[in-house]
Amino acid sequence: MLRIAAIIMAFAFAYSCGQRNSNKTTGTEIRTSKDPLIEENKRLTLEESRIMDRYIERRKWDMTTTGTGLRYMIYENGYGVDAAEGMRATVNYEIALMDGTLCYSSDEQGPRTFTIGRDNVESGIHEGITYMKVGDKVKMLIPSYLAHGLVGDQNKIPPRSPLVVDLHLIRLD
Repeated sequence: MLRIAAIIMAFAFAYSCGQRNSNKTTGTEIRTSKDPLIEENKRLTLEESRIMDRYIERRKWDMTTTGTGLRYMIYENGYGVDAAEGMRATVNYEIALMDGTLCYSSDEQGPRTFTIGRDNVESGIHEGITYMKVGDKVKMLIPSYLAHGLVGDQNKIPPRSPLVVDLHLIRLD
């Protein structure tokens, strides 16, 4: 019985290897099939950027835009050490959608502590906090691709949602 099972498994393996080779694609075919997706992603990213810029203009915020597309403004200056990758940061925060829906807040969940550049926090927050020093309060507008991307957070943040983040850096270790 074991011998029959081994023969069947060997046959199935050999058959699947042959199938894999018969469906091989060339690099050109792969590149061509991805081009429309790349172009659509570029279009959606530009559209999101325009929406974010109009949002900023309506509020008359004076924000700096980084090379990644993060927008931020420090609205209250702190007094302490500059934040840098690898430091442990403790922050008070509010994370909202652009329509004003509050998703998460330290008022509800308490301050958050994380290692800059390493822990599971939106990449836009990792970047934005490096422009801060202890005591700073910053408003950030984080594009969806620096937040929760195409899938959202499977809880309160929908797919492709830019985030409005208010951050107060209260401690660095």
